Amino acid sequence: MGEPEAGSEFAIGAAAAAGPMADTQYILPNDIGVSSLDCREAFRLLSPTERLYAHHLSRAAWYGGLAVLLQTSPEAPYIYALLSRIFRAQDPDELRQHALAEGLTEEEYQAFLVYAAGVYSNMGNYKSFGDTKFVPNLPKEKLERVILGSKAAQQHMEEVRGLWQTCGELMFSLESRLRHLGLGKEGITTYFSGNCTIEDAKLAQDFLDSQNLSAYNTRLFKEVRQDGKPHYEVRLASVLSTEPTLDSEMASKLKSYEYQGSHFRVTRGDYAPILQKVVEHLEKAKTYAANSHQEQMLAQYIESFTQGSIEAHKRGSRFWIQDKGPIVESYIGFIESYRDPFGSRGEFEGFVAMVNKAMSAKFEWLVASAEQLLKELPWPPAFEKDKFLTPDFTSLDVLTFAGSGIPAGINIPNYDDLRQTEGFKNVSLGNVLAVAYATQREKLTFLEEDDKDLYIRWKGPSFDVQVGLHELLGHGSGKLFVQDEKGAFNFDPETVINPETGEQIQSWYRSGETWDSKFSTIASSYEECRAESVGLYLCLNPQVLEIFGFEGADAEDVVYVNWLNMVRAGLLALEFYTPEASSWRQAHMQARFVILRVLLEAGEGLVTVTPTTGSDGRPDARVRLDRNKIRSVGKPALERFLRRLQVLKSTGDVAGGRALYEGYAAVTDAPPECFLSLRDTVLLRKEARKLIVQPNTRLEGSEVQLLEYEASAAGLIRSFSERFPEDGPKLEEILIQLATADARFWKGPSEAPSGQA
Repeated sequence: MGEPEAGSEFAIGAAAAAGPMADTQYILPNDIGVSSLDCREAFRLLSPTERLYAHHLSRAAWYGGLAVLLQTSPEAPYIYALLSRIFRAQDPDELRQHALAEGLTEEEYQAFLVYAAGVYSNMGNYKSFGDTKFVPNLPKEKLERVILGSKAAQQHMEEVRGLWQTCGELMFSLESRLRHLGLGKEGITTYFSGNCTIEDAKLAQDFLDSQNLSAYNTRLFKEVRQDGKPHYEVRLASVLSTEPTLDSEMASKLKSYEYQGSHFRVTRGDYAPILQKVVEHLEKAKTYAANSHQEQMLAQYIESFTQGSIEAHKRGSRFWIQDKGPIVESYIGFIESYRDPFGSRGEFEGFVAMVNKAMSAKFEWLVASAEQLLKELPWPPAFEKDKFLTPDFTSLDVLTFAGSGIPAGINIPNYDDLRQTEGFKNVSLGNVLAVAYATQREKLTFLEEDDKDLYIRWKGPSFDVQVGLHELLGHGSGKLFVQDEKGAFNFDPETVINPETGEQIQSWYRSGETWDSKFSTIASSYEECRAESVGLYLCLNPQVLEIFGFEGADAEDVVYVNWLNMVRAGLLALEFYTPEASSWRQAHMQARFVILRVLLEAGEGLVTVTPTTGSDGRPDARVRLDRNKIRSVGKPALERFLRRLQVLKSTGDVAGGRALYEGYAAVTDAPPECFLSLRDTVLLRKEARKLIVQPNTRLEGSEVQLLEYEASAAGLIRSFSERFPEDGPKLEEILIQLATADARFWKGPSEAPSGQA
């Protein structure tokens, strides 16, 4: 489970400048922060074999990351293909001369570069953090002149014009349904056909559960035919699109079903040509694997992507868990379900990183203390795993992170059954955190002046502590009560007592049910809230602070800044709430708002949020945390809340869990905070999330070279222009073909592309 930084300038970077074309919520400002991911030293220390292993894993990740375009919006693949053609034919500096000659100002051309960098960085035209659409911040007719007068258009006018005609309108459209990712009338998504509703998603989930099929690598397409019955296609991601001549574990699943009066057909072959490239490079990486665990892991991933089998991916994940302390760490597949409006389907993600030994030593000490620290958590022993499965916990410097965004820490795999019985790994991404730590005092919104210097000094160290606790003891803690297909329980229903009611356990998970499938739309955010709360709760433990090297006054400052960062993030979270739909667009930020509400509810002046007027005469606000009441007021409130979260999760009490979580997540104008009104202030002073430029690796003879790029929008564009030097045009054709083949599923209210490219 990926962990972005809590409400920092990494999550919310340089100040947004008002643009002429759209509400600033829907543009990326010209002065957006751009940082380069530095992994030079870690890469230098790799052996030639380790570099080859990292190179081919990186290639697999980057190819697979293209699938995210097809998981985001109907127009995203066309926009990507159009931008790729333009910048492959002309460097950004060369294109600038043409743009200025066409009448664009420097600011307008920079706005185009920022938009293009944003599409590459988010793998689509919706923000990976917040699921909000962003549009070019310049007049459409001016952008059209640049595109149709570009060298790419001169060389291939028909293709470039066709792409522009297909995606140009949608690139700029802020029709209400298109402003955010969502299901049905609430937004746009390509995990489902345009006519699917939340009821269709629920029915499909029940069907998948009945067949013991995971939703992670699927999309759902619905057609209503002449018989009036809905016909659903559940499409699995795989290289193979027809049944193999040899029996496979998937062959028996690929057929038609009647379920609750509806027709379901399970097919495969989604993203096939993209996954073929992934498999090719995983095969090459296998040659350079350091041990048998890595070889078997890659063999199972290859099987998974070839056959469309999540079970094979689980087997690969088992070998991955067993591969302790590798020099080159990697994970790849359909992983996080944050962006599926129903919360079950995984976005493609692949990362490759190298170990940072100094920070990893601290995490090893934390792991060694984990069993003792788990006893400090505020729920009875029966609600904790029967045995703590000691995980790998390393600090890594990222070489490659392909997908829609880069988190600061990860706890994976996300498969409940593996986490409960086999274990997991924790990863802190050190060079991503280094980007996050860069904070300018003048950019710090909503804090008291006398808090700012302390915040800047301790934000980085406190977040190291929070990420460590969040991943290891947050996501790594807690038991799910399960009854298997044979009727056997993994707990004693006669003796285990619900500490909230004093009664025997009344509910649990049946065979085939998972945390994601059962809690669906709130599962991701609820779990992030539980993990964040564990981090806040356990950072009060002196043993934890000592592990990270903090004692005395420094330790107290780390605790204070960690809690202050969280309550500030709770206010910043309002940017990611959509009042029109009464919905949240970002799981972590919703979680932080919930924690803010819990701490406000504790009372006694622990936390206050006060509207003010800024020095510029515009509305502002201040967040205050009384550091003297963190332990006396904050800790008991968090203890009660955490216990309730865990008990409801353990018992699979969906009704109780929803009532609790959605109650705290409700955004109203009730005094004294008046959060709906405060949201306007947050939007007024919001800051754009930084873009991160990643390096490339290139094979020159038998050696792997690291290619780095400047920290600018143009540098980010260049990194993508050089990412696929051998087959860029072919990949664009593939994306266009795949998007066009499914275009009929997006027609309707969203005016989706017809695919005439």
